[in-house]
Amino acid sequence: MADETSKTRLDPPRGAYSAHVDDKGRLKLPVNFKEFIESLEDSRLFVTTTDKRIAKLYPILVWKENEIRLKAVALENPPLAKALSQIARHYGEDAKVDAGGKVLIPTNLRRLLGIEGQEIWMEATPEGCINVYSTAEYNAQLEKSQALLEQANEAAERKGFV
Repeated sequence: MADETSKTRLDPPRGAYSAHVDDKGRLKLPVNFKEFIESLEDSRLFVTTTDKRIAKLYPILVWKENEIRLKAVALENPPLAKALSQIARHYGEDAKVDAGGKVLIPTNLRRLLGIEGQEIWMEATPEGCINVYSTAEYNAQLEKSQALLEQANEAAERKGFV
């Protein structure tokens, strides 16, 4: 008999999506992000930042891999590993997506990023981390990308990009 609880892992969503963080700090996920998270073996999240500019919703298994990588960084440069780990812990909290498709962004993180009660932008990395940007940060990054667009297209075309 087949295991009825087994899940088919979906690919992380492609593209950038706008969403909203309400006044209580709950981020209403677009449906495809909710479905992606629910398709994971372990749907728990670690919500944090590593750069104090972008919130990151790490699937817990991805975050556990990062903890192993931080141990490797600590062998080479303990102060750098400690700095990254301390910032991640200070602004981070474990989270789950509720039945309504909302995830709570930690209070100090959403206040740091100015996203409380605001529209945000989000995208997923190929590894499954979900980046959450304030509109100002997203627009700043988009502007930088637009400045490099012609060169980026030329480089991609040389590699066969169509």
